[in-house]
Amino acid sequence: MAVLIYSRLLWSVRTRKEKHSLRHIYTAFSKPVNFSGIHNFTAMGLLDDRMIYYYDSSMDKKIPKQKWMKERLKPDYWDKGTEFLRREQMRFSDIFNQMRQNSSDTHVLQWMHGCVGEEDKNGSVRFQDVEDGMDMYNFDGDEFLPNDTEKQEWAFAADAKLFPKMEAYQVKECMDWMDTFLGYLRSHLRNATLAAPPKVFVFKTPAKEKANIVLTCLATGFYPKDITMEIKRDGRVLTADDGLVSTGIRPNDDDTFQRREHVEILRTDSSNYTCRVIHKGFSIDVEETWGNIYIYIYFNSLSTFFFFCQFVI
Repeated sequence: MAVLIYSRLLWSVRTRKEKHSLRHIYTAFSKPVNFSGIHNFTAMGLLDDRMIYYYDSSMDKKIPKQKWMKERLKPDYWDKGTEFLRREQMRFSDIFNQMRQNSSDTHVLQWMHGCVGEEDKNGSVRFQDVEDGMDMYNFDGDEFLPNDTEKQEWAFAADAKLFPKMEAYQVKECMDWMDTFLGYLRSHLRNATLAAPPKVFVFKTPAKEKANIVLTCLATGFYPKDITMEIKRDGRVLTADDGLVSTGIRPNDDDTFQRREHVEILRTDSSNYTCRVIHKGFSIDVEETWGNIYIYIYFNSLSTFFFFCQFVI
């Protein structure tokens, strides 16, 4: 049996405004699957691709997956969430009961819904339009929208009530919750940043080819995740065509992020190589040549932070 897991990247970064997302993903199987860790029904919530809650049919309980979610939300929130997901589990069961497929087969139905929004000048996300919502089903790898159920008669009985489409008020509610969760997260990360200031390291390491060296630029401990990193040769930004390798933005264990890029060059290369790092969240724009050491101090409205940029050859 092939299980097709539905995944879509809904995070994007714009030049001046940071974009955020809140997604809820439910997954159900038409019959029990005998694989460890796979449940008949699973639900999870993702804030900017970070899991914030989890539920499965075996555990039968909605639980927080972030410390700050557990600290900020009262037990009543989790109790009501558990009851809601139990109802959703029953709705998915009703859908499978109406399927027009061979009952001996195992099918997978997933639903992803939520919202995306850009920060305003105050750092908040607000409802603008119903188009800010996301609402998509996936059946055995085939995607369809809630209002496209008639095209899926090969799989389901034509009962549109089982596939409700997000209304404007639901998108607004989603945006309000996303803004609340982001507030909780920012408060948590402000404390984390005080304990572990963000750092940038530029260094070189030996390459497999003895005639070459690897130049690496690493930025770590930053939040939000919107960051620009460039390695340049004589002022020209290097790309993958030049052999540049990037890890992209990855999470750290303390909810901050990191990014690393490197390029392999000849030891005899006399070009001027620099690394530029831009992080607008802290008004940082640094570009220095390998071999220098700098310490940058910056301020924000809440407290004083120290940003260390260390360049080592």
